[in-house]
Amino acid sequence: MIAPSLTPGGLIGLCSPSHVARRGVYAPILDALRSRGYRVLEADNLYSDTDGYLATPQERAADFNQLIRHPGVELVFFGGGEGSCELLPYLDFDAIRAHPKRICSYSDGTTILDAVYARTGLEVYYGLAPRLMKDAGPYEWESFERFLTRDSDEHIASGPWQTLTPGRAEGVLFGGYARNLALLLGDPCRFPLDPDAPFVLFLEDHEQFGDVAYVSAMLSNIEQRPFIRQVTGLLFGHYSEPTSPELLARLRRFGREHGIPVAYCDDFGHGARHTLLRVGHRVQLDAGEGTLRYL
Repeated sequence: MIAPSLTPGGLIGLCSPSHVARRGVYAPILDALRSRGYRVLEADNLYSDTDGYLATPQERAADFNQLIRHPGVELVFFGGGEGSCELLPYLDFDAIRAHPKRICSYSDGTTILDAVYARTGLEVYYGLAPRLMKDAGPYEWESFERFLTRDSDEHIASGPWQTLTPGRAEGVLFGGYARNLALLLGDPCRFPLDPDAPFVLFLEDHEQFGDVAYVSAMLSNIEQRPFIRQVTGLLFGHYSEPTSPELLARLRRFGREHGIPVAYCDDFGHGARHTLLRVGHRVQLDAGEGTLRYL
């Protein structure tokens, strides 16, 4: 299921499942979106900090549900942080099915994006967040508009990829921030993926949040789930500058042990470049050629 596209001058709804939004921080974000001609709706509890470190889970979920149910909102847009998993019991998946919207986030937003796809079949978008739009360059805005205002079938690389294990893979594009995905895969009741579908996996992490041993532990958690038997290929996003040889070696081992193609790129993640990825769309990954094609 693909939601209607964001129209020129369309309404973007902002909520904050994973961090406390501060008005001074969000003011230039709103300006950036409005400067491109979009209208912006701030959810009712966007600036709440009821629990100190965050708004309550009920307040944050109410904001997300408000934007899903709002008849004029075309894009639900939110960023990362910590705590999105707390919202899962309160999200209105029936409303998402009945009123599909484009939903876009990254980082800790992985939990909500992947749960929405798994529970509803709605295609969602990984790789951009409101805070990134304040200083977004041409690469980011081009990606925003190609994937959110249109249905682009072209992934534009920010630079050459590194082939770690060559080969081609096809399947449904799925993934996100490594820790969030590793945790989600342990709960098939809340996270019911099709057990027969092939998946092209994309993952990202960053050295500021965990060293290579930490990333390896997240990969091991994913490898030890039944889900790994459905993974046909892996694309890993930006981790460090310069690129970590230890991480590349771990990813090569991942590819060899599971007999799948693996590539590393700087196109998405917590680095300087941020494209969007269409979670839930069938793709072909060519790790040798360094291409991702939407089918």
